[in-house]
Amino acid sequence: MSSTFSTNSPAYITVLYFAAASTTLGISEELISIPSDGFYLFQLTDLLIERHSLSDGDTLRKVLDSSQWSVNAEMVDDEDLTKVELKDGMEVAVICPVSGG
Repeated sequence: MSSTFSTNSPAYITVLYFAAASTTLGISEELISIPSDGFYLFQLTDLLIERHSLSDGDTLRKVLDSSQWSVNAEMVDDEDLTKVELKDGMEVAVICPVSGG
């Protein structure tokens, strides 16, 4: 007799927020549930906007759209956002532009 187990259990990633992203959301990090297969970095912006829909979504989208991303402490180029598949246990950081004077 064989048992069938679902392999579609959710995966969890840690998202770190810095500067404007942290200020906009009022948090510096959170644990996010993502699909265990076929979830890519470019999809994370929409997931975060949806997750924080009670926040100011337009402001958050502007912050995320102007930010760079790192995955497991490795910077990701914009052209690679569609290539980086997120997996359980990964750490993603939102790196906002810094201005100063």
